[in-house]
Amino acid sequence: MKKLSLFIISAFAVLTACEDKIDLDIAPGKSYPVLDAWITTETGPQTIKFTMSVPFTDNSPAPIINDANITLLDETIGKSYAFAFNKDRYSYDAGNNPIGVVGHAYKLHIEYKGEIFEAYDTIKRVPPVDSITLKFKTKEESMSGKEGYYATMHAKDIEGGPTDYYWIRSYRNDTTRRLRDAFSIDGSYDEGVSDGATFILPIAESITDYSKPFQLNEKVIVKLRAVTKRSHDFLTQVDQQVNAGGMFAKVLENVKSNVNNITPSGKTRILGWFGASAVSRAEKPIK
Repeated sequence: MKKLSLFIISAFAVLTACEDKIDLDIAPGKSYPVLDAWITTETGPQTIKFTMSVPFTDNSPAPIINDANITLLDETIGKSYAFAFNKDRYSYDAGNNPIGVVGHAYKLHIEYKGEIFEAYDTIKRVPPVDSITLKFKTKEESMSGKEGYYATMHAKDIEGGPTDYYWIRSYRNDTTRRLRDAFSIDGSYDEGVSDGATFILPIAESITDYSKPFQLNEKVIVKLRAVTKRSHDFLTQVDQQVNAGGMFAKVLENVKSNVNNITPSGKTRILGWFGASAVSRAEKPIK
């Protein structure tokens, strides 16, 4: 994750097709620790990434922080989990007993460079992904002009109770690299629009990369995550920053972190986010 601090100005000359190249001399800025920590209800290893930010124009990998002590505390039952550093991340192998439990509150405790940091989140309820359906479209039939299989996720928002916030992520073949991200509130885009309804089509169909639809012998994988309102706000802000573009794009800005320095007179600031979520998953091979 990089610190976003670049303004891009596009200028077009009137009645001319000429373009002028402008070289921007940008100060490197200060480097900050960046946390990427998501705890889920899934089995197997739970991982946390802790790195240093790099200048916006620097394409080199973010330096890895390997000397922090990171502990997760389940405040609901008073149980702690120590995350050990291995290769490029901190991890805890949950095995077949997930550390994430719906309804439980969690605190992430970080000790770094003599200072202490803490962040909090809660795991909310999530509905199952009922199924994934596929529709083959020719170049002429698809709006993107790309031939292939277009996938739709079928799920229904949980009726009643508090407002539900969701994060949908799709993958192609495996979960090592994300394909698309989408976000929803009660199966729609805004609060108060629906409750207990099927996810609306623009969200359900967002799991396909329209520039490269699925092909034969590939696999569609979808993860539906329930998140808190604070985590939902963070994710949607990051998504807007990452996908900002064009002349009328929103001004880039740093997204607020939920990691607080609780050390008296502590000066270090950590960027990023600690989140916790319940996950339902579905996949469908294309044969």
